Amino acid sequence: MAKLPREIAQTIDRLKQQLLDIIDDATKAEYTLFEQFGETDRTIDYLDQLKNVAQQADERFSQFSLFQRRLANAQPIASSDMLSLMTEVIAYTQARLPAWERSIEEIKIEWRL
Repeated sequence: MAKLPREIAQTIDRLKQQLLDIIDDATKAEYTLFEQFGETDRTIDYLDQLKNVAQQADERFSQFSLFQRRLANAQPIASSDMLSLMTEVIAYTQARLPAWERSIEEIKIEWRL
């Protein structure tokens, strides 16, 4: 298995946990909003936003898992293209996390969830 630098491996592990937390929080907020207010003209956009946040976080999580699997099959070292792409995905995810968290928080505040 090709080894990632420790810092990158730790960053990926941390990001995957944060993504799981976002998926959980968005899904929980979506469920609570639906249970308390139903699917109405007022709630449908918010329910969709929460579902989209969870979906985007899930896609990032899956992408990191795919990278990790590919690295496990790479011998003896990971290609520079793979490492470059991974660095881009890390940067993108780090930039998106606060926006996803804020979207969930704003909906929770607005609907007092």
